[in-house]
Amino acid sequence: MKSNSTAKEQALNPQPVSRVQAQPSTSSDQLDERVLAALHAAAEKKAFEAVVLDLREIASFTDFFIICSGANERQVQAIADEVYESLKKSGSMAARVEGYKTAEWVLLDYGDFLVHVFEQKARSFYDLERLWRESKRVEIPAGLFADSSLRRES
Repeated sequence: MKSNSTAKEQALNPQPVSRVQAQPSTSSDQLDERVLAALHAAAEKKAFEAVVLDLREIASFTDFFIICSGANERQVQAIADEVYESLKKSGSMAARVEGYKTAEWVLLDYGDFLVHVFEQKARSFYDLERLWRESKRVEIPAGLFADSSLRRES
């Protein structure tokens, strides 16, 4: 179908959609220093299962998601605090912080990237990695996050 066809024409004549498999990962060289600073801050507070998703090709509202987990509400808040304070010191203020009080899922919005800090059960429930499976994963610099299996609580 022509790329300049109308939405109605595309809806009436859908093209076969190939199932999207996991996208190849991209290099951490593409990350800006603020994203790397957020990752370092999260690692300082022992965040685990950190993932960076590159959304530049599939979303217009942001470039990257940083997703990480904390073992409990206190750790989730500590991770969010560390990311917020670390970036504030470098001159980057979050446009919005959501969910801090309940600390099940804290969202820090920096415009061109979003930091999602989850309590483990909430992360499993919302499963952003599955929801945004068409995105590319960005390799996190080696050694930044230790083995997370030791910190996870059941």
